[in-house]
Amino acid sequence: MTSVWQEVADRVWIRRYESLDQTIGAIGGDAGVAVIDTRATHRLADELRDDLRQLPGDLVAVVNTHGHWDHAFGNARFTPLPIWAHVRCAAFMAETGELARAKLIAAYPDEADDFREVVLTPPTDSFAESASIDLGGRQLDLRYLGRGHTDNDIVAIVSDASVLFAGDLLENAPAPAFGDSFPISWPVTGLALLAMVDGTVVPGHGDPFDCDFAERQIGELGLLAELAREAASGAIGLDEAVRRSPFPERETAEALERARLELSE
Repeated sequence: MTSVWQEVADRVWIRRYESLDQTIGAIGGDAGVAVIDTRATHRLADELRDDLRQLPGDLVAVVNTHGHWDHAFGNARFTPLPIWAHVRCAAFMAETGELARAKLIAAYPDEADDFREVVLTPPTDSFAESASIDLGGRQLDLRYLGRGHTDNDIVAIVSDASVLFAGDLLENAPAPAFGDSFPISWPVTGLALLAMVDGTVVPGHGDPFDCDFAERQIGELGLLAELAREAASGAIGLDEAVRRSPFPERETAEALERARLELSE
């Protein structure tokens, strides 16, 4: 995988990093550049900041698509710039960040020092439903559409370029991740996202895609939600739900458990 900036629309760039197969976005305006997500460690965030110097304009704003470690553990290296996110993102990071750190240190011993070094840094600017960042001559619109991959996912829209950054609400690398998810709500959120797509969709991981791919994956999330409802009601067994799922066994089992909790709220 070659990690270079690719201009997918006028002054809208993406860079797909081999580490975690993560796709970072950058949007340029007359006033400067906004970056989508900050990566997983200080070292990786520093690499991103160096790479952003290849683009025209100073960095003026940061967006966290949600509070997961791979998208927000690099935040400290972008202060004192404004870091935008959903209003629940800061609480999510406070509640889950240290546990995530401990799991990462155990799972990736070669990178343990990198994770120990991380200073958990919450977003500085938050919104409940919508916000806009003025980049000079163009706006970056931020929207919260509902629960899905987490309770604080947002999308970032560059309307004049027909580009939507979906974060991890949609994936084009591994299957969607369900560890903190709300599988029953996710398809509804996905349909709201789909209504905003009029061009390129950039996922948090993997290559960009079009409306057809987005519609197909949202349909798969809808099928999973229906299977989860049937399993929770006892209409089908868990094994049957796993067999009929469009996603791999491990991810499906995780999603079914998360759906059970969501349905019991």
